[in-house]
Amino acid sequence: MMPIKKGVLLMNLGSPDSTEVADVRKYLNEFLMDGRVIDYPYLFRKLLVQGIIVPFRSPKSAEAYKTIWTKQGSPLVVLTKQLQADLQEKLTAPVEIAMRYGNPNPEQAFDRLLERAPDLEEVIAIPLYPHYAMSSYETAVEHAKTAFAKKNYPFKLSFLKPFYNEYSYINAMAENMRSYLQQDYDHILFSYHGIPERHIKKSDITGVHCLKVENCCKVDSEAHDYCYRHQCFETTKLIAEQLKLPALKYSISFQSRLGKGWLQPFTDKRLEEMPKEGIKKLLVICPAFVSDCLETLEEIAERGKDAFIKAGGETYAMIPCLNTNPLWVNTLAEWVNEYSEENKKMILSK
Repeated sequence: MMPIKKGVLLMNLGSPDSTEVADVRKYLNEFLMDGRVIDYPYLFRKLLVQGIIVPFRSPKSAEAYKTIWTKQGSPLVVLTKQLQADLQEKLTAPVEIAMRYGNPNPEQAFDRLLERAPDLEEVIAIPLYPHYAMSSYETAVEHAKTAFAKKNYPFKLSFLKPFYNEYSYINAMAENMRSYLQQDYDHILFSYHGIPERHIKKSDITGVHCLKVENCCKVDSEAHDYCYRHQCFETTKLIAEQLKLPALKYSISFQSRLGKGWLQPFTDKRLEEMPKEGIKKLLVICPAFVSDCLETLEEIAERGKDAFIKAGGETYAMIPCLNTNPLWVNTLAEWVNEYSEENKKMILSK
């Protein structure tokens, strides 16, 4: 048997170990103390997170997690494990998972890959974030790099770049949505995870483009390789083109905001406004997530629906994330199989 030279690491956000307040508090501390998530000076961030946000938010978040928790555990972790298993069936390369926050961590995943393939020469890490943001893709990559540097691993670590405009991802998204379009609906809301506008500006490698040029997301710039806002617009445009959606039948919003100065329009506000605008039958899709999680299942499918119906809406459906959609599994397998020194889907160096 030929020795296995290549391994695959799927990286997702993570979840608390349980719905107990103590576990949720531990998870939120790790998440919100990340300097790429809340990018304030350390001492101020520590005071804000550990003194204000976490003590008040932990019990509420624990209750929210309880509404979506399964017998197997956190939906995001369960779905990522299912994705791992389905992808493993299509690859000879060993596949492991790691979370940016919580368990399993990258070091555990690297060790497991080496146990399964002692002759490993390269690990291809796939951050499961379609779009580049310092608080998602970038922090996942840097977290894995830090874990990798702690040990003298004998293999090389490589990362696939954000795939917001890759045809196979767009096609999987479009086909995942298609059956929902057979029902009667007035509008489709593309709800992306929000981020602070300052993150957009910080990620601008030109320093003069993002949110500084009129219609900046439509003006060509190398800044777009790192611009979350532009990439969200681009994903929406490509999906809409594939599905031949009329321009007035869909729009974009941003959810899960924490504080002021975040990308607009806000999803929660739009859900309250739409019925007054004559939009009574709504579909919502969350393309920034490839696995259903708290932000889709509780924030959008539960609270979002309640807000829309109370505001006068009639029907509401959240289209599930890609999760283990066969087209998505095939896409990941193709990317791994096509990956080589000559054909890399790597993020450009900043």
